[in-house]
Amino acid sequence: MPFGMGVGELVLILVIVTVVFGATKLPQLGDGLGRAIKNFKRSVGSLNEIEVTPRVPSVSEKKSDQAGGSATTAGSSATAASQERPAK
Repeated sequence: MPFGMGVGELVLILVIVTVVFGATKLPQLGDGLGRAIKNFKRSVGSLNEIEVTPRVPSVSEKKSDQAGGSATTAGSSATAASQERPAK
């Protein structure tokens, strides 16, 4: 049995949960717990969804930086950085 518990202990826990929450709330609790586990597994499985690598400037940004356009590059970099953040 899981965690070294026997059938008697599991039945006792089930009786206590039934008394505390009532028989009508048990299906709702099970549904909520199942959805929580499903969402947790989905979020763990999608680790590549958020990009955390630093952004490398492109060739055109390097050229404009060397040409003295650092003010426009800084503004566009800030705009690009804000666009790369995931929406919360």
